[in-house]
Amino acid sequence: MAETVSPSTPALLASLDPLLREWLPRQRWFAGKGSPVTGFSPVAQTELLPSDGRLGLHHLLVRAHQPPAPAEAGDCYQLLIGVREALPPRLAPALIGHVTDGPLAGHTVYDALYDPRPAEVLLEALRTRARIGGLRFERDPDREIRDGLVARLMTAEQSNSSVVYGDTFILKLLRRVVPGVNPDLELPLALAREGCARVPAPTAWLRAELADEPAEPYVLAVLQPFVRGATDGWELALRELAKGEDFTAEARALGRATAEVHTALARALPTVTLGHSQLEPQVAGMTERLAAAVQAVPALRPYEDGLRSAYTALADLATEGRTWTAQRIHGDLHLGQCLRAPSGEWSLIDFEGEPARPLAERRMPQPPLRDIAGMLRSFDYAAHSVTPAAPGWARLCRAAYCSGYAEISGVDPRTDPVLLRAYETDKAVYEVVYEARHRPDWLPVPLSAVQRLATSDPT
Repeated sequence: MAETVSPSTPALLASLDPLLREWLPRQRWFAGKGSPVTGFSPVAQTELLPSDGRLGLHHLLVRAHQPPAPAEAGDCYQLLIGVREALPPRLAPALIGHVTDGPLAGHTVYDALYDPRPAEVLLEALRTRARIGGLRFERDPDREIRDGLVARLMTAEQSNSSVVYGDTFILKLLRRVVPGVNPDLELPLALAREGCARVPAPTAWLRAELADEPAEPYVLAVLQPFVRGATDGWELALRELAKGEDFTAEARALGRATAEVHTALARALPTVTLGHSQLEPQVAGMTERLAAAVQAVPALRPYEDGLRSAYTALADLATEGRTWTAQRIHGDLHLGQCLRAPSGEWSLIDFEGEPARPLAERRMPQPPLRDIAGMLRSFDYAAHSVTPAAPGWARLCRAAYCSGYAEISGVDPRTDPVLLRAYETDKAVYEVVYEARHRPDWLPVPLSAVQRLATSDPT
């Protein structure tokens, strides 16, 4: 376990327990919504600033327990707990609560990332390559970090938290963490070695090495250059849609950027060949997810046979001897994972993959068409986010994106319609379940895609 400094980990966590049970489920990045938190167990605790001063700072890794998971299970979360006697009004949104007993009794605790001073402590530790307990603050020795950069929290994050330092760097702090090689650090480092400028190269990163655990270190945060003045692809697409502007030039450029990243990843990391035996479990997984989705969302039932045909068509191709090349990919590609700089250049970010999937699965080689299917679904989502919907806009963007991809890769994704349809279908089925659970008003968006994909010719 990471070095524990006074107050002791059990005493600290016990005093925070009732407050965290209320606060944690309200956070956008908390994955266990819909089930109460029944308790916490410590993974590691490190004091970064002593609590006996004006400002304290504790780094916690805690496991949150929720039924019906067994007592020893539970997601591990990274928390940065600030400690003050009283919270100034500017930090009111960060409030966790007032501690009534234990080592912090009489103090107020809060999410420290809202506070520039604690956030700047993290950057200074990365700049100096500090080692504090089991925390390892590391950086590329060839990349400098200036001191004195003012921190500000970005509030638009969903599954993690990000802090910008003086419009120079952005620190992505992973909230739900697992031990092992995290693709959000692994892939950008590999792309940097290949000289791929489409992905900001990691400047520094934070890991936790837990001495009494056999598991690999935890990757906790990644610091990368901040793309000044950039607009994410989702915001840009909606803005152009609202103005009735054409987006095909941007879609083509984004296709080229995607192909550059895929090409560099194929050079940097091993590729494999997928045949019938490798594809069979993937098709089985798609089929199982469809069956579960139909049970969860009855509106899918009329389309079940048509959607399943997308998977059986892929299985038939593999049975006939067709093979595909698989490589490392982004894993969760959509318009919101792309940034357009004022110069017009596109960058791809957030290589974590789908956080709900196991880490080993996120690191498996996949056909590049899985990424492409995600982006094509994203164009469709954008087109249905305006009133009236603009399916023609989506069709033009999809075509332009594929054409741009072919210009760099030499392979047009549309020349493999069976695999592309299978991945699009799998994504749309996932979207139906997600929207039914979290945003019922959005359910018609993936259902419109389901109607299209359930036909043998979904174009």
